[in-house]
Amino acid sequence: MDAQQSSHERGSEDRRFQLLVNAITDYAIYMLDPKGTVTSWNSGAQRLKAYTAQEILGHHFSAFYTPEDQAAGIPALALETAAHKGRYEADGWRVRKDGKQFFANVLIEPIYDEQGHLIGFAKVTRDITERKRSQEALRRSEEQFSLLVQGVTDYAIYMLDPEGHITSWNSGAQRLKGYAENEVVGQHFSAFYTPEERDAGLPMQALKTAAREGRFEKEGWRVRKDGSRFFANVIVDPIRDDLGELIGFAKVTRDITERKAAQDELEKARAETHQSQKLAAIAQLASGIAHDFNNLLTVIMGNLDILKRANEERRHKLIDNALNAVEQARRLTGRLLAFSRRQPLVPEQVDLNAMIAGMDDMLAQSLRGDIRFEFEGPEKVWPIEVDPTQLQIALINLAVNARDAMPKGGTFRVKTENIVLRNGKMREAVAISLSDTGVGIPEETLPQVFEPFFTTKDVGKGTGLGLAQVYGFTQQSGGTVDIRSEVGRGTTVTLYLPRSTALSRTPDRMLEARATKGRSLRILLVEDNRQVAEVAMALLAEHGHAVIPVSTSDDALARLHGDGAFDLVFSDMVMPGELSGLDLAHCIQAQWPALPVLLATGYSDAANRATEEGFTLLIKPYQPDVLLAAIRSVTTDGFYPRSSNTNPLAGAEP
Repeated sequence: MDAQQSSHERGSEDRRFQLLVNAITDYAIYMLDPKGTVTSWNSGAQRLKAYTAQEILGHHFSAFYTPEDQAAGIPALALETAAHKGRYEADGWRVRKDGKQFFANVLIEPIYDEQGHLIGFAKVTRDITERKRSQEALRRSEEQFSLLVQGVTDYAIYMLDPEGHITSWNSGAQRLKGYAENEVVGQHFSAFYTPEERDAGLPMQALKTAAREGRFEKEGWRVRKDGSRFFANVIVDPIRDDLGELIGFAKVTRDITERKAAQDELEKARAETHQSQKLAAIAQLASGIAHDFNNLLTVIMGNLDILKRANEERRHKLIDNALNAVEQARRLTGRLLAFSRRQPLVPEQVDLNAMIAGMDDMLAQSLRGDIRFEFEGPEKVWPIEVDPTQLQIALINLAVNARDAMPKGGTFRVKTENIVLRNGKMREAVAISLSDTGVGIPEETLPQVFEPFFTTKDVGKGTGLGLAQVYGFTQQSGGTVDIRSEVGRGTTVTLYLPRSTALSRTPDRMLEARATKGRSLRILLVEDNRQVAEVAMALLAEHGHAVIPVSTSDDALARLHGDGAFDLVFSDMVMPGELSGLDLAHCIQAQWPALPVLLATGYSDAANRATEEGFTLLIKPYQPDVLLAAIRSVTTDGFYPRSSNTNPLAGAEP
């Protein structure tokens, strides 16, 4: 009974297994006898090979092989290998009933009975034609890519491992760098860098950048096998596997030496052209300066010569004429410095509408009675931070230009508004538009109007520095200027000045200084020009000050070390020797922090830095009352601006 039950259970299990095998349709699963005759056949085998069980059972399995494989004895070899090694697996072409071929993965395993006798084989076949086609397509693609890479001779294209060692090398790399493939594969790519770049660690920095950022690109000098150098464009891209792990780098190098040489030649030509234009501009500038200064010197020389022989009554008028000429010369140099953006500015927060409203009389005097002045501004225009004196000069210059452009009268309109700009560093600005209804400027002339000494006015009716001052002032203030004009309809000049974000402050401490009663001071005067020193000494002596003159910063320091009992050091900015006036001021701050310093200059590159550092700066030529007010300001208790950026006297108008 137990044997019958066991046999029944075994039969049930065999049937279930048979049902399972027959249910598999993606694999051909069938049995062979020891000679290779098909003894079982599942539905997957029928679907894959197209034979029904009745058609194939009892036939030799070699019918599934190609004629070539049959002739080579592959079916018998497969059974022999499975019997001896316990397994046979291979990929190859197989044949369906209709003669069509498919690419198959074949697995054959021997089957033994309980006594160990071979009773047949289990055979599993899977159609992998699509995988084979994909692999073949990939292989062909890789071959084509390899041929493409090898065929490129203008670019060095090669692979690196993660540490930078070369793993592949194309013909372009050999042509460009001079190394054959067997010479360079396995070597580190840093061999192509200059010694200086290798010492600086640039090769590995390139790989790290590519790995971190996904790409590295740079231009620089590289070295060939023979030691010669070429200028290259280099691109490094990281290569990662399906899991994202870094497995190497792709490197492309292109020789751009000729392009660099062409660019260098172009830059050289541009520089030469620019230099030629600069020389032409300097020549024009020099001729204009010579003309205007010769006129001013003629006035000064003539008045002084007559003064020697004039009676008391005429002397005051002659002196006034000479001083007026000096004032015109001072304004001329101020305009030149403004155009060159070297004019020392004293920026302060300005309520633009209030300032323009307060200039009504000044602007009206710059115009004529037949010109109507109009001003339009919103109630809340943003504050700006500019030098108010230079801004007023710019507005007056534009008013004078407008007047001359309207010989028969018209309207001069000033408009302010808040502007948000889309381009450039300046985002929020205040626009000041000044318009006239005059004759206008021809389109071809507009690009030249900001050049120094260029003027559309008749000879003798303009210096050509008005718009140059406007341009220089706006540029130096961090803004820009635009001009638009139409012949017969008028001109509009718009100044864009950056909005101030600083807190409102009152910078004019001059009032306090001027209200302070003067006292006799011992002053160390540092001035290398003897005539200027004599004038300063005379002015100061008239007001009871004791002045000790020296001509260099070194002499000044020696005098301070020997006799430090001074109330003030008054020094020129530009001095002979290694130490400038600003350097001297720094030394005094460090060694005698309580000793005030007053600086003066006609022009110095360091002028703006001096005012930014809090030093009071006078601009030559200065009038006596400005000099005395400056001295009182820096020597007043509690008003020595060692750290403040506020400097009320820098660039003050005499």
